[in-house]
Amino acid sequence: MADQKLGVIGWLDLTVPDAENIREFYEKVVGWTSAPLSMGDYNDYVMTPPGVEDGVAGVCHARGGNAGVPPMWIPYFTVADAEKSAAEAESRGAEFIKPISPYGPTGKWCVIRDPAGATFALFQH
Repeated sequence: MADQKLGVIGWLDLTVPDAENIREFYEKVVGWTSAPLSMGDYNDYVMTPPGVEDGVAGVCHARGGNAGVPPMWIPYFTVADAEKSAAEAESRGAEFIKPISPYGPTGKWCVIRDPAGATFALFQH
């Protein structure tokens, strides 16, 4: 995640069936460069804008940990406690698209649909 400040959009992900072609689409249309990120038997991609050192987005295949994630840009909001924020969202009418999952040694993330139907993710580093 590019930015670890709480409450900000720290990352964007796009999960699609064919990340190869969509990665190239954003390279040509937006000017991003991509770097492969090994997911074992396939690569997802970290996308980096021109003149920036760190990636700001991912273009991911809709498989593995991303199976069932809808094909749309999903903002990742950084939070101090993913479980607490997710429980609060659920108590206010949100639904889980992807339940809380581990990310690295200490992180957690989940994908949620808010009461209006908008999709977003919570990320705890």
